[in-house]
Amino acid sequence: QVQLVESGGGLVQAGGSLRLSCRASERTFRTYAMGWFRQAPGKERVYVAAISRSGGSTDYSDSVKGRFTISRDNAMNTVHLQMNSLKPEDTAAYYCAADNTISQVKWASDYWGQGTQVTVSS
Repeated sequence: QVQLVESGGGLVQAGGSLRLSCRASERTFRTYAMGWFRQAPGKERVYVAAISRSGGSTDYSDSVKGRFTISRDNAMNTVHLQMNSLKPEDTAAYYCAADNTISQVKWASDYWGQGTQVTVSS
């Protein structure tokens, strides 16, 4: 069972950038599609972005398209989320997820990290 640990969250001013990382324990990391979700206080967890096993395909929610970039390093068992032009509405706990395909990551991930907090001040 893959274990996921997120890092890189913090406090940043609007317009700034942060890079989140998620490291997987599993040596078969390259067999998982990976994704990021976020959950703001009092709201449901929502999908942010996903990347295929090879990294050749990516997918983004409309709210982050053009500002966020998901990438992965299979040699380091790590997936990243580069977040630029941050807005106060991006404030949330960000969670890493893993499953077999991008579609499964988006709709029914089996594996989740514990989350990392991102706070964007206005």
